[in-house]
Amino acid sequence: MTEYLMLFPERDVAEEIADDLLESGDFTDVRVVREALAGEEDDEDHEWGVYVKQDTVDDPASAVAQALTERFDALAKEHDGWLDPNPAQLPTH
Repeated sequence: MTEYLMLFPERDVAEEIADDLLESGDFTDVRVVREALAGEEDDEDHEWGVYVKQDTVDDPASAVAQALTERFDALAKEHDGWLDPNPAQLPTH
């Protein structure tokens, strides 16, 4: 299993990207999450995240996992966001 978290300043952007990824049907889990940045206490400072999990990719160093990392990094940057390098810190729901 590999996990990815793209963070965006705007909720609408995160929801649009999540919807597009869900429509593709290529991923095990896609959801929008609200993510507080380290040291941020004000609710308005929380970022909107798109969490993506792919159960069929076990090795994060594999070519497929690296391609997904590059894809999500480019997608995040295209929308003024960024890819979190350590999404495993997300609480499980």
